[in-house]
Amino acid sequence: MRRLATLVLAILSFTGGIAAQKHPLTFEDMMKLKRVGEPNVSPDGKWVLFQATDVNLDANSKTNHLWITPLNVGNAGGESRQLTTGGGESGPKFSPDGKQILFLSSKDGGQQIWLASFDSTNGTLGDAHKLTSIATEADGAIWAGDGKNIVFVSNVYPECDKAPDPAACNAKKLDEVANSKVKAQIWTRLVYRHWDHYLNGQRSHIFAVAADASSAPLDLTPGDYEAPVFSLGGQDYAVSPDGKELAYSSNHTLAEMANTNNDLWLVPISGGPAHNITSYNPGSDSGPVYSPDGHYIAYKAQFRPGYESDRFRLMLFDRTTGKHISLDESFDRWIGSMAWSPDSKSIYFTAENKGEAPIFQINAEPGQLLDGEAGYQWPAKPSWPHQIVAGYNDAISFTPDGKTLVFDRMALDHPNEIYAAPLEYAQCRMAEPGPGAYERPTCLMSRGSAVTHMNDALFAGTEMQPMEPFWFTGSENAKVQGFLVRPPDFNSKKKFPLKFLIHGGPQGAWGDDWSFRWNPQYFAANGYLVVMINPRGSTGYGQKFIDDINGDWGGRAYEDLMKGLDFAEAKYPFIDKTRECALGASFGGYMINWIMGHTDRFKCLVSHDGVFNAESAYGATEELWFNEWEFKGQPWTNRALYQKWSPHQYATNFKTPTLVIHGQRDYRLDVAEGFQLFTTLQRKGVESKMLYFPDEGHWVLKPQNGRLWYQTVNDWVDQHTQKQ
Repeated sequence: MRRLATLVLAILSFTGGIAAQKHPLTFEDMMKLKRVGEPNVSPDGKWVLFQATDVNLDANSKTNHLWITPLNVGNAGGESRQLTTGGGESGPKFSPDGKQILFLSSKDGGQQIWLASFDSTNGTLGDAHKLTSIATEADGAIWAGDGKNIVFVSNVYPECDKAPDPAACNAKKLDEVANSKVKAQIWTRLVYRHWDHYLNGQRSHIFAVAADASSAPLDLTPGDYEAPVFSLGGQDYAVSPDGKELAYSSNHTLAEMANTNNDLWLVPISGGPAHNITSYNPGSDSGPVYSPDGHYIAYKAQFRPGYESDRFRLMLFDRTTGKHISLDESFDRWIGSMAWSPDSKSIYFTAENKGEAPIFQINAEPGQLLDGEAGYQWPAKPSWPHQIVAGYNDAISFTPDGKTLVFDRMALDHPNEIYAAPLEYAQCRMAEPGPGAYERPTCLMSRGSAVTHMNDALFAGTEMQPMEPFWFTGSENAKVQGFLVRPPDFNSKKKFPLKFLIHGGPQGAWGDDWSFRWNPQYFAANGYLVVMINPRGSTGYGQKFIDDINGDWGGRAYEDLMKGLDFAEAKYPFIDKTRECALGASFGGYMINWIMGHTDRFKCLVSHDGVFNAESAYGATEELWFNEWEFKGQPWTNRALYQKWSPHQYATNFKTPTLVIHGQRDYRLDVAEGFQLFTTLQRKGVESKMLYFPDEGHWVLKPQNGRLWYQTVNDWVDQHTQKQ
């Protein structure tokens, strides 16, 4: 439906019989795109509520608003309408009875929860009123299953938990910090900063507040720990269908920076002692989701302590027996977002697989169980999932009748739109474990169609190119996947310069998805071929493929990348091998720094937020478990491995012109890593430039900073490929 709508718009753009000329994607085009997310289906199945972000490049701002679209028969959707026009509204959720929606807004001071009545006949909102006025603000609001309470997250001072009036105590402390002429902080333990901010003594806690405002917010997770744990995506708490219980993820160890032992805890919604239900597992447990009948809690578990990239298994906790069941023991992919079918018999989930994130279905009735030595249980014959929807998908939900899936989908040629897929075909069984088990099935799968068309008009005038996958033999004869994107003005008889993109993680992957920060379409738009390789460590190819990078950062992965580029050069004769530049961020930045000391094949390099000195990076990061796992210890217990894979050890070989980029507020990889690299390049007389962002963290998020980033990067590559 999205492509049909685009075709119609293109036809309508004819003037005087001549089609309007399409143009390559520009940065301004990307900033005009509406960023769609958080789809929420109404309890009567008639509507999809969602938020869309507008970017104002001149004002250097992003603003969320609430939108709604009808979910028509056939799931073609209808015309989407904007519901709110205030200073910014986000996180919309229908109440269980469908008569109200909640959302977050800062239109009356700090961010708080607001409620508005909803008329399902016309899909309209009534007047909104503010529910909370908590000084520490509110985020991540969800309804309890019975609609009587709303659960949310707020960053509070844990010492205020025992104050006679915790809310007043928190307000006073915030005021003292804001008005103090002394900005110093005193720490006695880790963690003191995280991701892009200093904690300032605060902790995230989960609160419950009565939806009718009959009671004040109640802290359900008091104590000096984070609840839920920090996450870049997903939600680590849920309320039972009867509204009486909260499940959440929290790490109660004293060394939370150095381990991944997140456990699932249960606490009454009325408050009281919390109960740890996953103490058996020294690894991470997260993402609880109650079954609609309340019998199970589904969750994700990693069994290897300290390894944030262990396989995410799909687990069930039986609330009646207290037993745990590993539901997908044979499925060698990571569980992503998930949702229960309304009848509580199946779980639908996404999992990265060879450049896609299809939706899978698995039976939630475990059958005969065997006792497991690890303290959990698994089926005598492990379940095997069925792939039912292809594409790169996320945020799954159901219509109430269980007949239609609603979800986000993106691709290399479009950002998120909301899709629906009626479950019209028989379950599409994949091959059982063994050769070919993870290939896309040839049988019919449920077909998703776009419910929203928020960006079709813009893309109707934009020339986009498809992503072309290819496979080659990497290090140790492993099968490795890569992708090619051609420029809009492609001519196979010409030679084109190349941008070689290296992804972060290292446990990440390129695929058929959209990015506003590293967009292959935009990198190709000004006349470049783009090649992307998923080397060892990449997700979507099985856990062994991921594990092969542990303790081997500059080994197999580097060889995969170089062999992948060699293969692309041989396969695609239109690549100009004399005009290639390599670009990467995070682990990709590390790999750029490693490449710098190990090959001169590139005309230029771009290193964004990468490790330069592995030992100094350890002392400055805020998640120590990552370095301790990847380098198998601390610098004082395994210094040889830190030194072996540290790019700074090979600075003698640095010759390639390099653009260095780093953000001051990057606490995953401290800005000193960028400074050290730039200083080394300058002192060695290597042509180099540094782009420094005092107001950005690991990612460049502000619109005008993004424009400067792309302009600086593309100019640097143009300069060194002698592009006219």
